[in-house]
Amino acid sequence: MDSKFWQQRWQDGRIGFHKSDVNPQLIEYFSELAVPIGSQVLVPLCGKSVDMVWLTHAGYDVVGVELVETAIQAFFAEQNITPTITEFTSAADKSTLKCYRGQLAGQTISLWAADIFALSATDIDDISAVYDRAALIALPAEMRADYSTQIVKLSNNAPQLLITLNYNQSKKDGPPFSISQQQLQQYYDADYKLIELENQSSTLNAVSELAVTEHVWLLSNK
Repeated sequence: MDSKFWQQRWQDGRIGFHKSDVNPQLIEYFSELAVPIGSQVLVPLCGKSVDMVWLTHAGYDVVGVELVETAIQAFFAEQNITPTITEFTSAADKSTLKCYRGQLAGQTISLWAADIFALSATDIDDISAVYDRAALIALPAEMRADYSTQIVKLSNNAPQLLITLNYNQSKKDGPPFSISQQQLQQYYDADYKLIELENQSSTLNAVSELAVTEHVWLLSNK
């Protein structure tokens, strides 16, 4: 991934993708994953999302992965948590990774300061579900197939709650990027059954006149 691009976005405060409120679609649809309480949920490209707070209060441990370390530091500071910081050697490429770990609502939050492609399933514990609100749509088309493959490997094909956007990309270049149902099937159809839970029209904040359809997907094992 383009680490300099995302580092600069966070440094400049251009993080319109960050929401101060919990995503209502997470609240409404997470139960569709049928994940046992106490299980571990993977949140890729997590930033400092307060959705992770909701997940802990719902009884789940969280594993987040974020390229920008300052975003992880901001999360723990804003939640008044003093994390333990542990360094690991990546099993994938032998690079040094950091894991920030803390407790919230009786659950463990483990946030990895790492490129998600540098992680392997042996670096993290068993994953029971994936919540992807802003990861797939943050990646350009040439990276998404590799990303989807990596998510399947990291989670051992765990079910996903996935949110995508669809708009006329000739009028705007991402991120966030437009992803069609056909593209989504290319990325995940080999491993999952794709079920659309909701779609609703809105506008993209950066370009208010651009019509966007937001889709909520359940990806369940075939």
